[in-house]
This record gives sequence, C-alpha cells and structure tokens, in this order.
Amino acid sequence: MNFVALDTINGWPISIFLNLVFAHFLCDFALQNDKMAVEKCPGRDVTLPWYWWLTAHSATHGLAVSLITGIPLFGILEMGMHFLLDYSKCRFRLSLAFDQAGHILCKFLWASLLVGLRLA
Repeated sequence: MNFVALDTINGWPISIFLNLVFAHFLCDFALQNDKMAVEKCPGRDVTLPWYWWLTAHSATHGLAVSLITGIPLFGILEMGMHFLLDYSKCRFRLSLAFDQAGHILCKFLWASLLVGLRLA
C-alpha cells in the first residue's frame, strides 16, 4: 500500500498547516484549564487579573507556532493575535465558532507566509 505524503500541495505547506491546527486545539482545549478559560475574560477574574491569564494562554499558542514554523516572530504575532481574538470573544460575546475560525485563519496566514519566505 502506498501512502501519499502530504508535505505540500502545489507548493503550499499542508503538513505545517495541519500541525499548527493540531497544536492550536491542544493549546486551546487540553492545556487550558477551566479556571484559565473563565478568568481570562475581563470582569470574571478572581485569583489573578484577567490579562495575566489571557497573556499566559496566548503565550502557549505563540510558543507552539514558533516551534512548528521555526520563526519566533510568527510566535510573537500569534500571541498578539490570539490575545486580541480571545479578548474580543470575551468583550463582544463572540461565538465559539467565530472565535475558532479566526484562530484557524491565523494558522493559514502563518503557513502562507512561510511559502512567501521560501520563495524570496
């Protein structure tokens, strides 16, 4: 039986994109405990100020992106985008589906930027 390598599709790094998505779900669900999920929202913080919870949560995402892409700047950008998306989810009561779509779009952006960097 032959297996097709999903490294790239027309030069686009599908393996990296999939690893970014898998890491996202690991960081967003398995590594985020209930306390963090609640207290990262302004006004719902009890044990620490909300921005500490949200920064720590966003940093796990930034680390994952940095390690997978090998580009620390992408990790910093991911941390910032994740912070803004989750803050917006809390502040404007965005749906989980909208929130997750925004996060996955970011992963698509990082993978696409890798293509651009490889071509440059």
